[in-house]
Amino acid sequence: MGLAVVYSRASIGVEAPLVTVEVHISNGMPGFALVGLPETTVKESRDRVRSAIINSRFEFPAKRITVNLAPADLPKEGGRFDLPIALGILAASEQIPLTALTEREFIGELALSGELRGVKGVLPAALVVQKQGRSLVVPQSNGDQAALVGKDIHKSADSLLDVCADLCGQQKLALHQTQTSDVSEPLSRDLQDIIGQQQGKRALEIAAAGHHNLLFLGPPGTGKTMLASRLSDLLPQMSDEEAMASASVASLTQQEINQFNWKQRPFRSPHHSSSMAALVGGGSVPRPGEISLAHNGLLFLDEMPEFERKVLDALREPLESGEIIISRAQGKTRFPARFQLIGALNPSP
Repeated sequence: MGLAVVYSRASIGVEAPLVTVEVHISNGMPGFALVGLPETTVKESRDRVRSAIINSRFEFPAKRITVNLAPADLPKEGGRFDLPIALGILAASEQIPLTALTEREFIGELALSGELRGVKGVLPAALVVQKQGRSLVVPQSNGDQAALVGKDIHKSADSLLDVCADLCGQQKLALHQTQTSDVSEPLSRDLQDIIGQQQGKRALEIAAAGHHNLLFLGPPGTGKTMLASRLSDLLPQMSDEEAMASASVASLTQQEINQFNWKQRPFRSPHHSSSMAALVGGGSVPRPGEISLAHNGLLFLDEMPEFERKVLDALREPLESGEIIISRAQGKTRFPARFQLIGALNPSP
């Protein structure tokens, strides 16, 4: 029994700092200790990892197991460390070769059966790993995001057993990507669909040409929302750098990202009852808000006077700086927020 080191990535905003998973197995009273400032969701991985290893037809060591997630001062949450922890235990117990882990990094949540489940924030991790000249192994459902960065570098797998078979040289992992038949074509919207509204169309053209913010004022039913939804199709196509930045923010949510939709400009239209945290981001573990999800795209606020004043005031700094910084006791998290604002309101009765 010995020591194994596996590399993974945390998710803090749109950054993916390196996390070293150190696993030590020694003689003594059987136990499973997890250290390194893990959140409750990470501590729960002990039971998932044990069941996944057993159901994958491996032996779970009846020894004293200590797992350290380094650096210890880096907050860690979610089930993304299940796969590297399981591989570290198998390598430390000499069930898979230790040398096969050195050139790869691993992210993925394990089901009790040993299957891999998707996690959030894979795209920022894939970008950093590629710059480091390494390969990233992700769950099958996250293969589309990894493929945007490096089709020939990163790999995806269905289960823990498949990953171990690849590490042992018994099979080769590929990278799963969504096929064309599985993707619905986006709706094509154009100003030709709008009859009349010459002033509104002209305003859209000027806003698109100069990247100006826009405010529509008019009675209900005059087409303010319809005009606003057409602006995204007037804007030029995003560059690869812009599209990757927007997709990196979207990967932190449940939004599906693949090779067919990652270059579409975001168009976000939050309800007027949205809270400040929903609009600018927040939470005990900071998550992106609507302004960050609209990065390099459009943020449409319909019925603008119905939004709370403090919510609208919170838009001032992001509009000037192009980013939002959320401060918590554990540290600061930065999200990009360079968007084009469109507002709509009704005149006073």
